[in-house]
Amino acid sequence: MINKEEFLLKAYKLGIIKFGDFTLKSGIHSPFYVDLRPLASSPELLRELSNHLLYLLKDSQYELICGVPYAALPMATAMSLESDVPLIVKRKESKGYGTKKMLEGIFEENQVCVLVEDVITSGKSLVETIEEVEKEALKVKDIVVVLDRQQGGIELLKNRGYNVFHLFSIGEVIDILYKHSLLSAEEAKKIKEFLEGKPMVSIQKVTRSSYEEKLKVQTHPVAQKLLQIAMQKESNLIASLDVTSSAELLDLAEKTGDQIVAVKLHTDIISDFSSEYVSELKNIAKEKNFLLFEDRKFGDIGNTQQLQFEKGIYKISEWADMITSHVIAGAESVKVFGETTGVVTIAEMSSKGTLTDGAYKAKAIEISEKAGNVIGCVAQSKLPETLLLFTPGVNMTSSGDSKGQQFNTPEKVFKEYHTDFIIVGRGIYASSDPQAEAEKYRKAGWESYKNNV
Repeated sequence: MINKEEFLLKAYKLGIIKFGDFTLKSGIHSPFYVDLRPLASSPELLRELSNHLLYLLKDSQYELICGVPYAALPMATAMSLESDVPLIVKRKESKGYGTKKMLEGIFEENQVCVLVEDVITSGKSLVETIEEVEKEALKVKDIVVVLDRQQGGIELLKNRGYNVFHLFSIGEVIDILYKHSLLSAEEAKKIKEFLEGKPMVSIQKVTRSSYEEKLKVQTHPVAQKLLQIAMQKESNLIASLDVTSSAELLDLAEKTGDQIVAVKLHTDIISDFSSEYVSELKNIAKEKNFLLFEDRKFGDIGNTQQLQFEKGIYKISEWADMITSHVIAGAESVKVFGETTGVVTIAEMSSKGTLTDGAYKAKAIEISEKAGNVIGCVAQSKLPETLLLFTPGVNMTSSGDSKGQQFNTPEKVFKEYHTDFIIVGRGIYASSDPQAEAEKYRKAGWESYKNNV
């Protein structure tokens, strides 16, 4: 393997770096432009590059290789062939047909995957890729990059706990080209001044609105009440009490009521449902100051949803402060729940292989923002600030179960997703001391919220 300086000089002849005045995707003018895609047309250089990148990872332990689409895919493929480590492919967008997978290949849960990127600027494309890979229950620890533009991307990823290895920085490239008279002193100076100013990417901490700020813009009475309870109790914890007997549920509600802002229910699993049970649950909610959140996940045509909401043995409309609903039937179907109940739409689910892809999420958010009775969404990623984010699948001790559920920690969902309310189920109701566990989650959720405001 030739040294990396010789490799750069060979690659430079392919036109991978151009100097002049370029308008980047961000709208910023840059004195240089990097495009490593021509390397895919040189098997010799692609092989050399893959060996350089593999050498950077010599002390890393990984079981899969994934290239960030699209420019890094040939590099990742070459690395896979050179190392015999299996390759997986992350799509840039989901297909609208077939399996609609975002990640293609053969892999198993908890395998460690190294990511390959050609050029890093802000780190945004890598963050998006990491999110998609981790949604499939894979682990990402290390990232290898060919060229760092020195504009904050590596620092961003390191702050999130990832190891980032790079073959070149743009400063190194400039020094090598100047050394070999491929760049004039004036050009080198201009680029160095540009880099010192770092005008393109701001690495300021991205913050989310506080509950006080959100209260000012929320108009729905249920959203307002939920935020007020959160501030009063210093809690953003919703307990999902998925038990099957009314006595057990009432006992859990009594024990955890001081720590939570709402109880999330699946009423149709209660084997001995009765109006007396509902009355007693409402009394506990009033005494302990929390809301009743029926997770019915309505998903039918409007007329059927209205009947399910108002009629039958459950009469959900008479006691639920909040309900969940899919938007699969369109915007009109959400209107049937009226204006007094807070509707939380399903934008994303936390289970492995969920079909709520990026396109579906975007449409669900669009419908939710326009509906006057929708207060927020269930999701596993950021939402517009006008909607409250409810994140299920939160657990501090487990990464998932055998039925496809995937868990995240409170710190992760507040820091990365900017969630507003965490939903915890088995971490509380399946414990030997639900009250103590609820307090543990209340503290963890509130501290994570405060740390990220």
